[in-house]
Amino acid sequence: MERPLNTQRPAALPPLAHPARRKIKGGVTVEYRRLGNSGVKVSEISLGSWLTYGGYVAKERAVQSIHTAYELGINFFDTANVYEQGEAEKVVGEVLRQYPRESYVLATKVFFPMGEGPNDSGLSRKHIMEQCHGSLKRLGLDYVDLYYCHRYDEATPLEETLRALDDLVRQGKVLYVGVSEW
Repeated sequence: MERPLNTQRPAALPPLAHPARRKIKGGVTVEYRRLGNSGVKVSEISLGSWLTYGGYVAKERAVQSIHTAYELGINFFDTANVYEQGEAEKVVGEVLRQYPRESYVLATKVFFPMGEGPNDSGLSRKHIMEQCHGSLKRLGLDYVDLYYCHRYDEATPLEETLRALDDLVRQGKVLYVGVSEW
């Protein structure tokens, strides 16, 4: 039996009773907070890969920056399928696979063109499903923690987009979904 999509906004969760902190060398403290209204905790600072990995920054420097961020307590890493046409996802995945999967939160995104075809962009079910599978392959992972819709798609019914995202969650390929720049 299929459940209808819940379109009501959930009540806000109370602040963390005991804020999560991690002290690192040099006395620096990294603080963690909940991702939106979920229970998952992410570092207050994340490391993104837009205009950097897979193109503008030498791979060695990209790899070192991810290692350094992780060692400093950053557990939230962000990329997107379109960043350098998937090359950023490859770099991020290659490095993060060296760490226990449960020790970091990885986000990627979908919307922008990944090819020349009429279905190679947007938030149609076809594009979302194909791009999620492509991202997982490039990242070398079984699932992503957070899958963002990178922009709003006026050409696709919102219900189609939400149903596709819900199916990815049900399949275990995505744990959380979100939006970026809507």
